[in-house]
Amino acid sequence: MRILFVAALHHPEVLQAAIAATPPGQQPPLFPTSAAQHFWEKALKKRGHVVDVFYRNLPAWGGELKSQRYTNRWTPARIATAVAHRIPPEFNPDYRLRNQRLIDKARAFQPDWLWMTGDNTVITASTLAQIKAETGCKVIYATGTSPIVFSRPVERKSARLYDLVIVNDYYHGIQWLELGAKHMDCMPMVACDPEFHHPYTLTDEQRKAFTCDIAFVGTLIPDNLYSQRIQALEALRDFDLGVWSVHEVPASLRPFARGGALGEDMLEVLSAAKMTVNTHGDFMRYGGNMRLFEAAAVGVFQLADHLPATARWFTEGETIVTYQDWDDLRTKTRYYLDHDSERERIVQRAREHVYAHHTYTQRVERLESLVQNI
Repeated sequence: MRILFVAALHHPEVLQAAIAATPPGQQPPLFPTSAAQHFWEKALKKRGHVVDVFYRNLPAWGGELKSQRYTNRWTPARIATAVAHRIPPEFNPDYRLRNQRLIDKARAFQPDWLWMTGDNTVITASTLAQIKAETGCKVIYATGTSPIVFSRPVERKSARLYDLVIVNDYYHGIQWLELGAKHMDCMPMVACDPEFHHPYTLTDEQRKAFTCDIAFVGTLIPDNLYSQRIQALEALRDFDLGVWSVHEVPASLRPFARGGALGEDMLEVLSAAKMTVNTHGDFMRYGGNMRLFEAAAVGVFQLADHLPATARWFTEGETIVTYQDWDDLRTKTRYYLDHDSERERIVQRAREHVYAHHTYTQRVERLESLVQNI
């Protein structure tokens, strides 16, 4: 199949570094090596598919694209973004040109699948309809977030054009069906790649910088979307806790902040810890985030909030341990820090489990079957 990703480019400096490091004669990556799309790209190519990408957030008239560091404070950039989102894409000259460039690219590439990633604020329903009419492609919409919380009118207007929506959280998939999508499947867009997601051997300097009993790597703002995550970490402030985030950290957790960590840095941080706490965002009530599979693959003990997805994809007490409330979280944290052999036994089983059942290659095989039957 010929697959055209329509995605936002985040962390462009990571992508540029990966392109610069690509050996002569090899095809450079399309996505930053810290992004899930990179592993999808890799797995799709291994299966023989032809893959390309259109970056919908690149300004039509040039300008440098930089990584965003999210903050709860109102900044000029945040205000400008909020204002831009209130202008319908059809009336934004920059967005209109981006839509036309996507149409031109689709005409040249002739995709069998047009793969839209979530949080689209640029590509219009009329553009998707025109591409479908001209190329006969299927539109796949892949998203890890709730349309109730995050989607904007431009996404909701397009829902009826989505032949398949793939979601991490089952409840999100139901919401997309209600908006008109033809089919949905709760197949996590995230998984592990054994060549990348594995325990890392650390230098003495890395161990000094990263070692802690409990490591958290991820996003903590805005607090209205991550309040449960913030409260979980606040409940562990009297433990040996380390917090890594490329975005702003709430004041209550700043004493534990140790900087940002993406890609291999993130896996090295987890490799240095005895355990990690994986609390889903407030908008994921079914569960199934990226860290669920990555933490298991890297070989770190994982304490996750008790959600339906953890019971669906893992076995309580064998490949994962979950908590019910903050007291339960503290009790289990103390118990597993004090019982190394039990902790390591679960770690080993979890790693074997995700390597056997949750790799990106297996996700691609599942997706091929889904698309074939719609």
